[in-house]
Order: sequence, then C-alpha cells, then structure tokens
Amino acid sequence: MKRLACIVLFCAAGCHKSVDAGSGIVFHTEISPQPVRVGPAAIVVDLADSAGAPVRAANIVIEGVMSHAGMAPVFGQSKESGPGRYRGHLTFSMAGDWTILLHVTLADGTKLERQMGITRVRAN
Repeated sequence: MKRLACIVLFCAAGCHKSVDAGSGIVFHTEISPQPVRVGPAAIVVDLADSAGAPVRAANIVIEGVMSHAGMAPVFGQSKESGPGRYRGHLTFSMAGDWTILLHVTLADGTKLERQMGITRVRAN
C-alpha cells in the first residue's frame, strides 16, 4: 500500500493535466528529472484540442517564480518537438517551492496561461 501511495505522489508531482475551459485546449505537462533539483530541468507540454488532435505551431514561454519575495524569475523557451509536443528547459537557481507559468500563444494569436506548483525543489 505504501508503494502505491509513493507511485501516486511521484506521478502527481511530475505530471499535470488540465483543460482551458474557454478554448477547450487540453494541457498535459511533465517535468524531469524527478525529484526536481536545483539546476536544469526539462519541461514537456502536450497541447491538444477538445477532439484530441495535436495543437501545432504554438509559442510557449516558460517562467519560473520562486515562492518568496525578492527573487528574480527565470525564463525558458520551448520548441515544438513533435505534433503538439513542446519541449523547453528551465534552470532552478535554488531549492524551495516554485511556481511555473506557461505563457502560450496559439497559431491564431489566442493567448492562454497555465500555472503549476513545484514543491520542494531539492538542493544538489
């Protein structure tokens, strides 16, 4: 039972799925390595429409914000690595709790934002 709980927590920390109610765009995000550590991390974002078709030619800017005031945000840019799949990198500058903001511009100019919390980024 403990093993199952650990697997569930691991997946929850590394993967997020949500739907933008206004546009019907489905977001599925992953971050690695797990557990997240200070230094570079890969962030993968899969975008699909409500029918499940990949959303192509989007622009995604990744912003990392530390949980306490006074810390400068860090930024990364993603590139489409396959139909509807975007891969980017972000470098976590210190241990602690972070918020990742995904600033998405679709091919038609529609702007969407997604937020995900990354708790307990570990020191190396």
